[in-house]
Amino acid sequence: MKAMILNQYGDKAEFHLSDLPQPAVKVGHVLVRIAATSVNTVDTMIRQMGKDLPLSPDLPAVLGMDFAGTITAVGEGVSGFAEGDEVYGCAGGLADLQGALAEFMLADAKLLAHKPKNLSMREAAALPLVGITAYEGLQRAGIQAGQTTLVHGGAGGVGHVAVQLAKHFGADVYASVSGDKAKQIMAQYGATAIDYKTEKVADYVAKHTDGAGFAVVFDSVGATNLMNSFEAAALNGQVATTVSLLELDLTPAHFKGLSLHVVFMLIPMLYDHKREQHGAILTQLAEIADAGALKPLLDESRFKLDDVGKAHARLSSGQAMGKVVVEI
Repeated sequence: MKAMILNQYGDKAEFHLSDLPQPAVKVGHVLVRIAATSVNTVDTMIRQMGKDLPLSPDLPAVLGMDFAGTITAVGEGVSGFAEGDEVYGCAGGLADLQGALAEFMLADAKLLAHKPKNLSMREAAALPLVGITAYEGLQRAGIQAGQTTLVHGGAGGVGHVAVQLAKHFGADVYASVSGDKAKQIMAQYGATAIDYKTEKVADYVAKHTDGAGFAVVFDSVGATNLMNSFEAAALNGQVATTVSLLELDLTPAHFKGLSLHVVFMLIPMLYDHKREQHGAILTQLAEIADAGALKPLLDESRFKLDDVGKAHARLSSGQAMGKVVVEI
């Protein structure tokens, strides 16, 4: 099979088109013919940082976590899937798991779900990592109908899904963004846009919550932006973050009695820990998508398998609006 591999890590690391043996199906797994995969920030981090990240695979490496495709073989012990089924998931591209930048991929059936019927292969491939992350963060924050909910980075990969899911769960949704296009997208999702470049936290908290703060804050920006999340949260509020790799003074969180939820969705893959939960979440996301309440935002650029280097560059440029997808 054709695959794009990395022979080295680092800022100048390049992908190379290679021929690799097609994986053999095994117990509990399915073999998937890949139609599309999407690029996530963690993919670019692995390419650049290599073994400085404990989750990076050994070289030569086939990256690519998200995928959508068609099952071509089903292993012993797998139920609920059959040859010919269209599926999607996040099941490789790290540790000892081959990624989706290849014509075929062996995937643990627990990490998959049937592809949403309303979404194309490109759209479905954009959803798993960001969808699971957004769903998990909102559920851990205990989101409920009617709650004021703020999503930081509302037009980003995780953020735009979190906005749609929060709206689906019945929340009163606000999103920090910048630029007219992002504001228009938030309006389409039924969320109120907050321009983080021109509006101070105290001002938009006063404007939208009468100074009480947001019951739920989903922070897909993280890092030092967590201080803005603490400031924006209500007393005894819930803060979920996807980026907490920093030292931080928790004093503001302490005096508000905040609950902080750190979401690291790669745990099931890395440690073979409760993988079936990812399959269950993907099934829920498919139902929400098929009900018309969730649609991934795709960047306008299109890439083929041998363009994956350009796809990584597109995401890293900060110019992409929505998910960057590679078609196999």
